[in-house]
Amino acid sequence: MENLVYIALFAPLVGSLFAALFAMTPKNLITAFVTSGLLFVSWVASSSLLMYVMDHGTISVNMMEWIAAGNLTIDFGFQVDAITAVMMVVVTTVSTVVHVYSIGYMEHDKGFNRFFSYLSAFVFSMMILVMSDNFAGLFIGWEGVGVCSWLLIGFWYHKADVSTDVNPSISPSWAANEAFIVNRIADLAMLIGIFLIYWNVGSLNYDVFFAAIPSLENSLLVSIGIALFIGAMGKSAQFPLHTWLADAMEGPTPVSALIHAATMVTAGVYLVVRANPLYAEIPNVSLFIAYLGTFVAIFAASMALVNRDLKRIIAYSTLSQLGYMFAAAGLGAYWVALFHLAAHAFFKALLFLGAGNVMHAMHDELDIFKMGGLKKAMRGTYLYMGLASLALAGIFPLAGFFSKDTILEVAFNEHTYIIWFVLWITAGLTAFYSFRQVFLTFDGDERYKKETDAHPHEVQNFVLVAMAPLAILAIIFGFFMNPFKEFATTILPAYEMSEHTHHIAWILIIVTTLIAVSGIVLAYKKYANGLVRDEKMENSFIYKLLQNQYYIPKFYMEFIAKPYKEISDILWNKVDMKVVDATVDGIAKIIYFTGDKSRKMQTGNLSDYLNWMGVGAMLLIVITALSMSLS
Repeated sequence: MENLVYIALFAPLVGSLFAALFAMTPKNLITAFVTSGLLFVSWVASSSLLMYVMDHGTISVNMMEWIAAGNLTIDFGFQVDAITAVMMVVVTTVSTVVHVYSIGYMEHDKGFNRFFSYLSAFVFSMMILVMSDNFAGLFIGWEGVGVCSWLLIGFWYHKADVSTDVNPSISPSWAANEAFIVNRIADLAMLIGIFLIYWNVGSLNYDVFFAAIPSLENSLLVSIGIALFIGAMGKSAQFPLHTWLADAMEGPTPVSALIHAATMVTAGVYLVVRANPLYAEIPNVSLFIAYLGTFVAIFAASMALVNRDLKRIIAYSTLSQLGYMFAAAGLGAYWVALFHLAAHAFFKALLFLGAGNVMHAMHDELDIFKMGGLKKAMRGTYLYMGLASLALAGIFPLAGFFSKDTILEVAFNEHTYIIWFVLWITAGLTAFYSFRQVFLTFDGDERYKKETDAHPHEVQNFVLVAMAPLAILAIIFGFFMNPFKEFATTILPAYEMSEHTHHIAWILIIVTTLIAVSGIVLAYKKYANGLVRDEKMENSFIYKLLQNQYYIPKFYMEFIAKPYKEISDILWNKVDMKVVDATVDGIAKIIYFTGDKSRKMQTGNLSDYLNWMGVGAMLLIVITALSMSLS
C-alpha cells in the first residue's frame, strides 16, 4: 500500500515536470496525453487506497525526515484515512476529467503545454494538502495550491483590462494578484495558529495535537480555532474575504471547474473537518462558523439572482454551497459537510465545463442576456447543464437532493431554526438563479443573432464523453449516502438525527422540495420564452445593490486599497527616500569624501611617507599619554 500512496501523490508531479520540459514550445499533444494519463494513474491508486481503507483502516507512511532543528522534528509523513481517501478520489476524479476536457478547450492556445504543467502542479499541491499527517505539510500544500492558482487564474496575463456590460474592468493579472493577496492575508492567521500549536504542544502532527486537546486551556483552543478558521475563510472565500472568487473567473474555464468548484475552495472545509476534535471543544466558535456559513449561503445566492455573467453566476453558486458546507461543519455534522463537498464537486465541475462549452460556441461571450435558443445547436451541453442545475437545486433523485436536504435536517435537529430558515430560503433562490441561467442561455429567442456574430456549435464528441463521468456521479452519488456515512464515521463523529427529526423528516423533505420546485417554475415562467427586460426593476436600488455586490469591492477599494496606497506613497517619498535612502547615501558620500582626500597620502614620495609616519607616531604618543593620565 505504501507504493500506492507514492503513486497517487507523485504521478501528478511527474506529469507537471514532463509538461514543463515543453512549456515554451508549440502545442504538443504528447504533454496532454502524458499528464492526463498520469492523473488517471493517480485516480486508480487513490480509488485502490479508498477500497483498502474501507476494509483495513488508516494507512500511515513516513517518507523521510524533513526538518530537525532543536526540539522541532517534522517528517514528510502521509496519512490516508477516511477523510483523506474521499478527498483524494474527489480531487483525482475531477482533475482527470478536467485534463481530458482541456485538450479540446485549449487546443488553439499558444500556452497549451504550459497550461498542463500548471494544472498538474496544482493537483500535486492539493494532494500534499489532503494527504499530509501534520500541519506543516498541510501548509506547504496550502501555499502550493495558492501559487498554482495564481499562475492559472492569470494564465492569460497578456489580456488587458476590459470593461463590459456585465463585468467591471478586470484583467486576469489583476484577478490573480487579488486572489493571491487576499489568501496571503488569511494564511498569516493560519500560520499563527500553527505556531500556537507547536509552541504549546511541541508537535505539529495531527494525532499528537488532537490527543493533547483535553489538557490545553479553552482560551488557547479558541485562539487556535479562530486562527485556523481565518485561514479557511480565505481559501474558501468566506465573507469578508470572498471578493476574489468571482473575479477569478478571468482564468480559463477548466481552471474554474478544477480550482473554484471541486478542490482549492473546498480546502477550508477540509481543514475544519480534519480539525473536528478541536472545534468540538470550542462550540461557540463552531456555532459562529455555522452562522457565518449560513449568511454566506444567502449572501452569495442573492448576488447570483441578478448577475448576467455565466461563469460568475456559477461562482456565486459555489460560494453559496460552501456556506452550506460550513453550516453543517459548524453544527457538528462533519460527515454531512464532507458528503456535500463530494457531491457538490461533481455537479458543479460539470456546470463549469458546460459553461466552457457555451463560451467556446459563443466566441467567449458570457452575457446570458445575449444568448438564448442555444439548445438547438448544443443539445449535449444543454442536457449536462440542465442535469447539473437540477442537482444544484436539490431535486430528487440527484446527488444535491440528498446532501442539501441532510444539511437542512441537521439545522432543524440542532434547533437552530434561523439557520434552517435561511438555508431553506437559499434553496429556493438557488433553484431560481440556476434555471434562470439555463433558460436564458438555452431556451427562448435566439438573441445571439442580433447581439453577437457567433455561430453556435457543439464541442468535440470526446469532450462531451469526458464530461460523462461527472454527469453519472451527479445522478447516482446520492444513493451512496448511507455507505458514505458508515465509512466517514469511522474517523468522524457519528452525527445522528433525534427521534423528533426522524418523525418529521418527510415533512422537511417535502417543504424543501416545494421551495426548490417553486424556484424552477418561477424561472421557467419568467425566462423560458425569452428575455423581457424590466427597466424599472433594473434601475431599482435593490437590483443595483445586488449587481454591484453590495458595493463591498468598491468599499474595499475606496477605504482600504486607496488609503493603503496613499500611505505607502507617503512612506516611500517622505521616509524611505528622504530619511532611509538619504542616510545611506550620506554615509556613502562621507566614505567617498574621506577616501578621496586620504588617497592623496599615496604620493609615491618617500619624504611624504616619513612625514606621515611622524604624524602617526605623534598621535599615538598623545593618545597614550591621555589614556595614562585619565587612568
